[in-house]
Amino acid sequence: MAKIKKKVKTIKVDADKCNGCRGCELVCSAFHSTPRYSTINPARSRIQIIRFPLKDIWLPVFAGEYTPAECMGRDKYIIDGKEYDECTFCRATCPSRDMFKEPDSGLPLKCDMCEDEPPLEQPKCVEWCLNDVLIYEEREEEVEEGVEMENVEMGLTAMIDKYGMDKIADALARISQKD
Repeated sequence: MAKIKKKVKTIKVDADKCNGCRGCELVCSAFHSTPRYSTINPARSRIQIIRFPLKDIWLPVFAGEYTPAECMGRDKYIIDGKEYDECTFCRATCPSRDMFKEPDSGLPLKCDMCEDEPPLEQPKCVEWCLNDVLIYEEREEEVEEGVEMENVEMGLTAMIDKYGMDKIADALARISQKD
């Protein structure tokens, strides 16, 4: 495969500035609702604030890749006297927790940087962050060229995990007969 230059979009988090307003969660869920901005449900947000308000600790975490299996690591972290397990800061959507899953269907959510037509200047969470906690950056990297079927495979894998292969195969057969 050939190497190509690809624009990589990232969001840096300056957790020291976060005051836990959760505006990022609200605007994310509203942007991704159907129709757009019709509802606000933070459970559908692709960003979640890990919170410990008594110690004034707030940490934005973005939804990452789907993984069909739990990780084996169960490290513990102590921050300002409160113990956190490794899952607290993990971006992956996995079977061991409900974070970053669509509440109605259980399908995994992933931060898509608010991809839209026409493209936005920056993701909505960055645009609406009042304390400049979220910092949007773009850079170019050389990557292997390949077909991006990751999202299709991720969705199908999650549906198979939830409903079983037989039900998904039956649904695909019915859909293909309609065409």
